[in-house]
Amino acid sequence: MLIADNLRQVEDNICIATASAGRNRDEIRLVAISKSHPAESVREAVESGHILFGENRIQEAVVKIRQLADHIRWHFVGHLQSNKAKTAVRYFDLIHSVDSIPLLREIDRRAADIGKIQPILLQINISGESSKSGIDPDRIECLLEAVETHRNIQLMGWMTIPPLFGDPEKSRPYFVRLREISERFAGSIHGTIELSMGMSNDYMVAIEEGATLIRVGTAIFGAR
Repeated sequence: MLIADNLRQVEDNICIATASAGRNRDEIRLVAISKSHPAESVREAVESGHILFGENRIQEAVVKIRQLADHIRWHFVGHLQSNKAKTAVRYFDLIHSVDSIPLLREIDRRAADIGKIQPILLQINISGESSKSGIDPDRIECLLEAVETHRNIQLMGWMTIPPLFGDPEKSRPYFVRLREISERFAGSIHGTIELSMGMSNDYMVAIEEGATLIRVGTAIFGAR
């Protein structure tokens, strides 16, 4: 089972990175990014003991979720349009990619409709790349003020996506910056603060810099 082997390798690397950083393995959750991979691949990972998966397209995700077991947990990690917020709130345990007041407002409204408190992360565009979603770091306080006025939103932490580098060390400054942002605004979050950062090419560096959620797809499922 190739996926099972890949999961074991990723787990070994997580343990190496946590040991290097002096952290506990239990501090990190692995989100297996299954976008563009069939439900059968997710099922193979579940049979290997993994239950937390991430998707970035609503329609594709809903098809898989309906095909698979109820005990699987799902995170939404892609850019979310306001008109898809209703579906995202219904199916996802955590939305990683909230980056605007209108989206925040719509998530809150849809969560209220079904009596749910929706956990979210705020996506920060630290790199400033126009091709990436996320708010500018200078606008964080404005969005945090909006969070406080919405009763069906629970802010859990922060997410970022650095530029894609061949050398994972080049991602480190972006992870350091997100950690610094988290420390600065720690008072805005009640409970454990989540840092969603690190993908297949740089998740070990992300762990060393404080990641609690790593989003790993290719290293588990292979190239899309």
